[in-house]
Amino acid sequence: MSNKSELDKCVVRHSPSTGPSSPDVWGIYEPDTGSIQYICADPETREAALIDVVLNFDPASFALDTSSMDQVLGLVKENNLTVTWVLDTHPHADHVMASSRLKKHTGAPNAIGVKVKEIAELWREIYHTPDAFDPDRDFDRLFQDGDTFKIGSLEVSVMLSVGHTLGSISYICGDAIFAHDTFMQPDSGTARADFPGGSTEELWNSLQKILALPGNTRVFVGHDYGSKDRNEPEWEATVDEHKAHNIHVKDGTKKEDYIKVRNERDATLSLPDRMLAALQINLRAGQLPNAESDGDHYLKIPVNKF
Repeated sequence: MSNKSELDKCVVRHSPSTGPSSPDVWGIYEPDTGSIQYICADPETREAALIDVVLNFDPASFALDTSSMDQVLGLVKENNLTVTWVLDTHPHADHVMASSRLKKHTGAPNAIGVKVKEIAELWREIYHTPDAFDPDRDFDRLFQDGDTFKIGSLEVSVMLSVGHTLGSISYICGDAIFAHDTFMQPDSGTARADFPGGSTEELWNSLQKILALPGNTRVFVGHDYGSKDRNEPEWEATVDEHKAHNIHVKDGTKKEDYIKVRNERDATLSLPDRMLAALQINLRAGQLPNAESDGDHYLKIPVNKF
């Protein structure tokens, strides 16, 4: 493996449409959190959705900046696209979402899964903030499993994909699925399921639903951290490639074996360093709590709960 690493760079790749009903997809790698942000566009109308875009957050200073969001919007302009949806797959634990800022900037509605209400209820208790979080107020659309909508002429369907969180959803657009924190790349396996409300068994079930899609479906994942043999980020593989090579769930893997491996792996993982700050922002669609009397915003962090 080369000593040169691409994992600390802002990498952009284009996955072109493969034909009718197939979207153009741009993946934009955010190196601080290993997150992949997406632009999903209709080649015909040039309308586009922005998916899981990052608002940068410094866990040392708690300072926010818009460099990743600005990069995504720059690609939108460069490719003569019109943003018609701002989408997130779940309230992220490792990065702050740019949802509300993108909504203000583009005028496009923002959306997430309806079970974000259950996630909000869970975290109100953890943060001991009984009146916090109102997803109905902060998101324009709360998608149910099976809902459909359009990006230009392309139809998108919503698939409930729980396990990583209790309310995660995937977006299926033609031969592309934006599968967030379910799969990782085949050489890295799958995502963790040990956060509050997560479930390894439910994650297995969600993975199997994705693997039941046509074999040529392009699976776009939420994160990549490289591997022992790979020091450049990747985020796209087909369903058939996952069936053949995914180290956690390739063909022939038994459910009980997967659950054992996943649980053992999760037991070794620490919390993401942004998690306790990010979730109380993301459950407000990326907005800070209201400013206090001094004009500044403050977050509430539980001690000794994790």
